[in-house]
Amino acid sequence: MAIPLLQKTLVGAYVMRKHLAGEKRYPLALMLEPLFRCNLACSGCGKIDYPTEILDQRLSIEECLGAVDECGAPVVSIAGGEPLLHKDMPAIVEGIIARKKFVYLCTNALLMEKKLDQYQPSPFFVWSVHLDGDEETHDRAVSQAGVYKRAVSAIRKAKEAGFRVNINCTLFNDANADRVAAFFDTVKEMGVDGITVSPGYAYERAPEQEHFLNRTATKQLFRDILKQGEGGKRWAFSQSSLFLDFLAGNQTYHCTPWGNPARTVFGWQRPCYLLGEGYAPTFKALMEETDWDAYGTGKYEKCANCMVHSGYEASAVIDTISSPLKAAKVALKGVATAGPMAPDIALEGQRPAQFVHSRHVAIKLEEIRGRRATTPATATASAAKPG
Repeated sequence: MAIPLLQKTLVGAYVMRKHLAGEKRYPLALMLEPLFRCNLACSGCGKIDYPTEILDQRLSIEECLGAVDECGAPVVSIAGGEPLLHKDMPAIVEGIIARKKFVYLCTNALLMEKKLDQYQPSPFFVWSVHLDGDEETHDRAVSQAGVYKRAVSAIRKAKEAGFRVNINCTLFNDANADRVAAFFDTVKEMGVDGITVSPGYAYERAPEQEHFLNRTATKQLFRDILKQGEGGKRWAFSQSSLFLDFLAGNQTYHCTPWGNPARTVFGWQRPCYLLGEGYAPTFKALMEETDWDAYGTGKYEKCANCMVHSGYEASAVIDTISSPLKAAKVALKGVATAGPMAPDIALEGQRPAQFVHSRHVAIKLEEIRGRRATTPATATASAAKPG
């Protein structure tokens, strides 16, 4: 079972409480990025090209746990950068688990075997290993040979030690449906507990922009993949059935970016995990002061082709609560992979993209340099050390 009964029960109860209380905007999963530094340089990543001074920044244990408490989401996905580069990551994970939150620790697995004994198996803890396909596909995506084999080795060691392990798989426009389906079969044979799958988001700073899918291509690709797996039933996905149905073009959803708020070294990221258009000092400010209606497919050019889980999984969960019979039908019968697709959102009224990334970087650099100017040299050197 991709999502254990305990997690379904606690998260479902949380969502139902919010639903019955009439709350329209609430977080489902906190996207926590304690650092941007990584030990890979993937061609589709927009997180690793910051100046060294920003890559050296880390959220402290207190800041991470404070974000968890402030947000209140039942699930915390720890991303980056590479989280295992953070020397305090075991304490951060332990603190989140103590709060009875479900932790997905995302990693490229290069350090996973070395650090495995720093963590303990728990029903609230999941290793989420980045694998974008079979060995050839994944090593090409991360721009380094041998990474796939090291990730698979780490997965096997983690399973032997009693951990829950998922993979997170991002698909680009060179994805082949037959190879992806075969890869999912291989993952199943490994004993992996669940698959999180998503089309890549076209980060404006990603080195290679030509590899991202548009919405039409995304829908056809997922239909072709899921068709080979009994509408997806052959594989254990750690996502709702209606989100998979959306990826295959059978649902028309508007994104709900507040469902996956992001806390980074910059602050609370507006409007979402994927799109840094500004930063709020608190979660309350993020929720109350963000112009949510200015973003999303059909509203903003940068969002035109996005179908990523961090924007649409919460939309699917809301629909599941509103239409449980529809969700149950998809779960039982599988995702439809033939027939007309649901109408897509028109793009004619979207506002043009604004490119504001460099301004936010400049503000952060000014803040860092200002702190250093008023901090003793020894403390500054210590704070700047990676880890």
